[in-house]
Amino acid sequence: MSNYDDPFQEARAKCPIHVGTFQGERVPMILRHKDVREAAKDTTTFSSDAPRRIPIPSEEDVRTVRQYPLEVDPPGHAAYRKIAEPFFLRPKQPDVLAKINELIDSLLSRALEADSIDAVNDFAIPLQSYALTYLLNVPEKEAELWVSWGLHVFKDGDGKSKGTFMEDYCQQMFEAASGNPGDDFFSALNQVEFEGRLLTLEEKLGFANIAFAGGRDTIIHTVTRIIAHFAENPRDLDWIREDPKRINLASEEFFRLFIPLTHIGRVCPITTDVHGFEVAPEGRVSLCWSSANRDPAVFDEPNVVKLDRRPNPHVAFGFGAHLCLGVHHARAIMRGLIRALAEQVSRIEILEANELIEREPDYTRMIGFESLQARFTKRES
Repeated sequence: MSNYDDPFQEARAKCPIHVGTFQGERVPMILRHKDVREAAKDTTTFSSDAPRRIPIPSEEDVRTVRQYPLEVDPPGHAAYRKIAEPFFLRPKQPDVLAKINELIDSLLSRALEADSIDAVNDFAIPLQSYALTYLLNVPEKEAELWVSWGLHVFKDGDGKSKGTFMEDYCQQMFEAASGNPGDDFFSALNQVEFEGRLLTLEEKLGFANIAFAGGRDTIIHTVTRIIAHFAENPRDLDWIREDPKRINLASEEFFRLFIPLTHIGRVCPITTDVHGFEVAPEGRVSLCWSSANRDPAVFDEPNVVKLDRRPNPHVAFGFGAHLCLGVHHARAIMRGLIRALAEQVSRIEILEANELIEREPDYTRMIGFESLQARFTKRES
């Protein structure tokens, strides 16, 4: 079992909130599991109807559209969610799941043949990018471009905006699908009716935005952190091999501990008291998922990896109406990854690790790797 640091441990023990400063705005971070879940369910007091301000830091300088259905409140949220849901449920289909597993096996086979690989650029980014083609039902060749986008579609490693190239690409894809429609994500959004009309371009780009940005760095970072964990804890791979039915439990524990998304914002439409802190109208609140996932009132030894943890009511995918659309996709990828590592790999060595650290005035948190040079040794059958 390994321990992983929790930057919110002391603050959570003292108070239900910690007031952080983001882009000059004082934002109360709700830290405790029970409080986070209650706030996530209360979409009237804590609204998502704030385009580009729901992520913390906000994304007003890196995208031009509202993300659908993330930045829409109920009841409209459910109607928008229903539009995209058929594609986000595709990983539950046996043929799509088989493609994801074949992709993982292929990438791992290359890793085993090489002297070493960068698990970020040579494994996790291609895995996320090609798996997304199966989700959106587009040709695999599209992933060649997506791989080149790197860890994040909005910002580079220095936090500077990359511009709107991803939105420009999606607009081109919608235009191409209009002239040659198929069974893909872009064609479906061109054709769907919403409240008796076709979707606007802004709405379609908002759906595409969440598909390309919402699960990109989160999946990439979770993949590499799982690889690093098994490198440091090889006996955990042995434990998986003893009974593959343990894979599901293990994946949920990794989601709990390795959540790359520290928190997400909500906006208070009116003056609101948040555990003693007054939030002005249109001021923001943070739902701190990563802190809630370490709450000792809910999780025994919360900083310890327990791959057989049960129950495990983590909030790595959010909670309430805005539960992550990509939950089935993420689970399919991580479960497939754990299966393949257990079946094919006897040892993982980390040769060089360049950690990606989230640095804010009030906390520092490791969320993944910028690069992870690793050597994989094949397991003899």
